[in-house]
Amino acid sequence: MVLISPQTVYENLKLLEDVDIASSAFYRELAQAVLADPKVTLTWRQAIADRLNRANHRLERVTVGENDSY
Repeated sequence: MVLISPQTVYENLKLLEDVDIASSAFYRELAQAVLADPKVTLTWRQAIADRLNRANHRLERVTVGENDSY
């Protein structure tokens, strides 16, 4: 059960690039917890999943170089 509001989790995901690594990881962890909580509305879970997915793609572009593969 998540004790933080989905809206706060959603807003925190905007900050991923502006906070330190530990905070970024914590925000991502909270997002995963909200996504797994069936009590959270589908609308919120979709919005959070979309924002987290976009953030993950930005991180991928920054960490994986042109000649790298994964």
